[in-house]
Amino acid sequence: MSSETLQTFLQTNLQDLKEHGLYNEIDPLESANGQMITINGKTLVNLSSNNYLGLATDERLKQVAKEAIEHYGVGAGAVRTINGTLDIHLKLEQTIAKFKGTEAAISYQSGFNCNMAAISAVMDKNDAILSDELNHASIIDGCRLSRATVIRFNHSDMEDLRAKAKAAKESGKYNKLMVITDGVFSMDGDIAKLPEIIEIAEEFDLMVYVDDAHGSGVLGKGAGTVKHFGLQDKVDFQIGTLSKAIGVVGGYVAGRRDLIDWLKVRSRPFLFSTAVTPADAVAATKAIELLMESTELNDRLWENGDYLKKGLKSLGFNIGDSETPITPCIVGDEKLTQTFSKRLFEEGVYAKSIVFPTVPKGTGRVRNMPTAAHTKEMLDQALTVYEKIGKELGII
Repeated sequence: MSSETLQTFLQTNLQDLKEHGLYNEIDPLESANGQMITINGKTLVNLSSNNYLGLATDERLKQVAKEAIEHYGVGAGAVRTINGTLDIHLKLEQTIAKFKGTEAAISYQSGFNCNMAAISAVMDKNDAILSDELNHASIIDGCRLSRATVIRFNHSDMEDLRAKAKAAKESGKYNKLMVITDGVFSMDGDIAKLPEIIEIAEEFDLMVYVDDAHGSGVLGKGAGTVKHFGLQDKVDFQIGTLSKAIGVVGGYVAGRRDLIDWLKVRSRPFLFSTAVTPADAVAATKAIELLMESTELNDRLWENGDYLKKGLKSLGFNIGDSETPITPCIVGDEKLTQTFSKRLFEEGVYAKSIVFPTVPKGTGRVRNMPTAAHTKEMLDQALTVYEKIGKELGII
């Protein structure tokens, strides 16, 4: 592709995105990503962070991270399989396994990397994956990388999953079958029907893979969606991130020891990418230890989530069917959604617009992520602004 061709391609398509309200503007923060943030000198109530428990700015995590830098330096210095595995990486993995109720765990550089790593290390072109149609982009990419046949089933539709699992099993075309689902779906806040998925998996001999990025630290008193349903011994792959409720960065796969051993010798992000930094490893470990010691932050998160939900619903906003603190205000039209988000910003509330391709066309929404760190006063301030702008734009 010549440079002129590239320029034409980029200009045409960028302009098209802008005209249809699908171009995303990035707002750099001048502060920590806490319950209040500063952008362009303006202080705002922050309702767009995945920092569910407020741990990204927790003093206890900052202290252990500083100590790790002094002792180990700022980087791991190599991939895990050469000499980039520090003793603190092993402690992190042991802590994750205990937290998730599994025999072992393996850590990666991001939650996205986990799905790229684990799916393709186990599934191949002779296999099939049954995947919920609303699964995260990293699952979709991980499935593509595996070259397995991907069979999408309607979102949380257990009849559709059963029919497609039955057809795949009876076809005799596949060596292995896997069902993959998010634990908590990040755009609507609904929870996967894990008990029903397990029943179907047992009937048709499906491996079960749960990406719990938005469930860990949130459901199951913090231990996640699988623990929420008491199904630790029924789920083969528990995937999670260390960058949301845990407050740091990185990801992990938790499961049987032989699965983790296999991923250590066959998953490409583990083999070919430098390990997470010492500071990240110890801070994540500390965060998980805090969650195992006390449910205080988790309890506060749910209290704030319920408070904001009740307030938005009483004002007349469509908050969908969320079962978690994730609270969408569904607007529909993409341009109106972006205008809504912009006006909220101008009035002191940061709630980012979410539009296609992150969500289906015509379902644009402003997604609210209350955290354990918000005070009732902050949430009341946000609700006052929501009422004003919602009425101004005819949304309520």
